[in-house]
Amino acid sequence: MTLTLDADLAALADVRAKADAGSRAAQEIENADQAWLDEIIRAMAKAGYAASEELARLAVDETGYGVYEDKVVKNRFNTGFVADWMLERRAVGVLWIDEEHKVTAIGSPMGLIAAIIPVTNPTATILFKSLAAVKAGNAIVHAPHPRAARCSNLAAEIMAEAAAGAGAPEGLISCLTNPSLEATQALMRHRAVRLVMATGGPAMVAAAYSSGKPTIAVGAGNVPAYVDSSVPDVEEAATMIIASKSFDNGTACVAEQSVVVAESVAEPFFRHFEAQGAAWLDAAQQKALTATLFDERGALRPNSVGQSAARLAQLSGFSVPASTKVLAAELTAVGRDHPLSREILGPVLSVYRARDSDAGWTRCREILAFGGEGHTVAVHATDPGVIARFGSLPAGRIVVNTPALFGGMGYSAEVDPSFQLGTGTWSGSICSDNVTPLHLVNIKRVAHQVRPWRGVYA
Repeated sequence: MTLTLDADLAALADVRAKADAGSRAAQEIENADQAWLDEIIRAMAKAGYAASEELARLAVDETGYGVYEDKVVKNRFNTGFVADWMLERRAVGVLWIDEEHKVTAIGSPMGLIAAIIPVTNPTATILFKSLAAVKAGNAIVHAPHPRAARCSNLAAEIMAEAAAGAGAPEGLISCLTNPSLEATQALMRHRAVRLVMATGGPAMVAAAYSSGKPTIAVGAGNVPAYVDSSVPDVEEAATMIIASKSFDNGTACVAEQSVVVAESVAEPFFRHFEAQGAAWLDAAQQKALTATLFDERGALRPNSVGQSAARLAQLSGFSVPASTKVLAAELTAVGRDHPLSREILGPVLSVYRARDSDAGWTRCREILAFGGEGHTVAVHATDPGVIARFGSLPAGRIVVNTPALFGGMGYSAEVDPSFQLGTGTWSGSICSDNVTPLHLVNIKRVAHQVRPWRGVYA
């Protein structure tokens, strides 16, 4: 007699099987040295890089989000630039020695990691989290979005096969085949899971925080860019902002969401802004676009995410030139009564004029407060005082004279390269860094006595 499990039971059985296998694999490599783990990383990175185009095509076809060519870049960034950066560093074993103070720091793997994968960047996130976990000596089980199950599973399978081919135990890397909110919650609560890495929508991130496990999660990314009167090159600033926001149809939360421009450079900036592919929306078009992007509760409509500027215009009942890369709405306020001022996972930018840098700072602070605290700010300026002033904003990354996307993820600015960007306690996260393998180990200190202990009584 053959018993057939219903879908929910099958999903829970899949969770248990993969978490148990991952736990066993983590135990097998618990004492592995960094050199051996790096051989596995090299094999994984090579396989992932080779599959970048295949994974990008499947991600776009399955989800309907983003741009194939840009998803190729994201996959290659993680399996090329980020992987090379990881290989230059240690995450397990002796990390550093302070001979003067007689302290040695030792990285120790955490064990099994549960990884929540977003629908907007499904394959690139799996590639990154798999590499980071194994670099730190951990096993990982990915929980993808149901809309991206096939491409996520293929990315994890490629990573797992490459790792196994380099000598890693079976079960080190896996992915849920029947993803759902219930299955993901079961994975996060599994007794063997030691850490949750959560990238996803608000409901999934909230579920991760309530799982009872240590969690590194991301917050919302309502990212402002400020263009100061001291901007080094107003044309280049416009080019960078358009390139960043239009990349992969705006699916990266670290890309600019709003632009605040000093009045003294507004007109030349706007000319270059238009020349680079921005189409200005009038009041009626802004209203129509708002209805396309948001439902009655104010939540983003899933089918509007990651669409091109031309497609969003078409869905909203108007047209824009074929060369349009970004839809631009000039606004005068921020908040619930101005929905285009919030985070939009698409090529849409709200634009504000500011009297001077003080007014620009205030506007950027308002934007961050409306769903962006802890994430990123881009500043285009040469005045050291202005740059220092904007450095006081509550954001984990203040990137200067570079695109928010490419600077924030650690390519064009010298912050740690990563595909998971912490947002700190500003947004309820424990981590404000760009997440790296060093966030996925426990660090032990072997510390010798350096002063007589009896002196404490003196």
